[in-house]
Amino acid sequence: MPPPRFLVLGGPCAGGTMWRCPSGLLLLLLLAGQGALGARRGRWRRELAPGLHLRGIRDAGGRYCQEQDMCCRGRADDCALPYLGATCYCDLFCNRTVSDCCPDFWDFCLGVPPPFPPIQGCEHRGRIYPVFGTYWDNCNRCTCQEKGQWECDQEPCLVDLDMINAINQGNYGWQAGNHSAFWGMTLDEGIRYRLGTIRPSSSVMNMNEIYTVLNPGEVLPAAFEASEKWPNLIHEPLDQGNCAGSWAFSTAAVASDRVSIHSLGHMTPVLSPQNLLSCDTHHQQGCRGGRLDGAWWFLRRRGVVSDHCYPFSGRERDEAGPSPPCMMHSRAMGRGKRQATARCPNSHVHANDIYQVTPAYRLGSNEQEIMKELMENGPVQALMEVHEDFFLYQGGIYSHTPVSLSRPEQYRRHGTHSVKITGWGEERLPDGRTLKYWVSPAAPDCCLSPAPSSPSPLPSSPRFLFPDRGQLMGPLLG
Repeated sequence: MPPPRFLVLGGPCAGGTMWRCPSGLLLLLLLAGQGALGARRGRWRRELAPGLHLRGIRDAGGRYCQEQDMCCRGRADDCALPYLGATCYCDLFCNRTVSDCCPDFWDFCLGVPPPFPPIQGCEHRGRIYPVFGTYWDNCNRCTCQEKGQWECDQEPCLVDLDMINAINQGNYGWQAGNHSAFWGMTLDEGIRYRLGTIRPSSSVMNMNEIYTVLNPGEVLPAAFEASEKWPNLIHEPLDQGNCAGSWAFSTAAVASDRVSIHSLGHMTPVLSPQNLLSCDTHHQQGCRGGRLDGAWWFLRRRGVVSDHCYPFSGRERDEAGPSPPCMMHSRAMGRGKRQATARCPNSHVHANDIYQVTPAYRLGSNEQEIMKELMENGPVQALMEVHEDFFLYQGGIYSHTPVSLSRPEQYRRHGTHSVKITGWGEERLPDGRTLKYWVSPAAPDCCLSPAPSSPSPLPSSPRFLFPDRGQLMGPLLG
């Protein structure tokens, strides 16, 4: 027990170990200076407040006064700390009949046992939880056992606070943060629900590449952003939520921009990912994943309506149940054109035009050719391998970090994601090196993928930056 910060003196009832008189009076030598006995104006609320420990001391092991090294003489209303939704004090005035002392005041400041019994339970991160209760700590379920043991599941969480600290303390060129949309999800759920592109088949990977010829002496700019060249024709991303449908969202996003650009702005639809998720069912799995080549085939042969006509249903995490039925059908009109045969699922929208695209093509891995394709024809689609740290991305130029290499295997997960690339850039580092990156727009609500039909304001860093242009997975489709 630490030495007391104040001296408790015996009086008429001294001699025992208890320091309360039978009459309930506590005799203390108050070595306070001025103001010890005088009541200041405005203190009546504290004097009339109910005691904090009438039913026992909550958080009996909490370090309040000790943590701040705070023990105040007399009455000092600013000698206070937050305590489980209330305020506790570390001054001698707190130790009156109706006590509002902090739990460790008696032990730390006076060197005596507290006069109230502790409430039985489990202490966790400065709080006491009742016995036999069940609680959630991020993605893990925890229980308070009979003897005060706090036991939790050991699932790796998508938001890993230790990893955030390790990334931000390292020199990795980007910043990590806690995205509230991911709090409470396991890493396995993040890989399963927030991505959703199946690796291309060998036939797709072996597609003939389209070569873009650079003119002799042609020099591409160090930085380019499609929205600056084609203002009002590059659409904000939509949020796939917890639907593993990046295959549909990224395809619809690239096609929307290309239709707008090549129609010279006469058609500016935001194409419907839900139309692809529900109606493109050949070897596709809706919100459980899909293939890019199948999505582009459907866009060319069947076409889709706008997102206003057929909005995202928000169906999430339903792996066992069937996908929502297709609510938009079309018929051939001749010469490859199609016409809708159903009304818009959104009853407030009447325009059910079917939009189709020309065949997709694969770009080579030459960064100059990709850059010229993007600058001449608009955004392209790319695959990337997503690792556990990408879900924590908050700003900077992202590259996969080694912070999880020393941890168990379940903390190291990855999956395939598809994104829309809208530009590129370069950043000069303090050591003189130049770092090149691709630019992909950020969804409004999180940090990963395309968002809601009713857009919300973009975060301060509205783009994801990918280093080393040659490391994006193929194929890149235009």
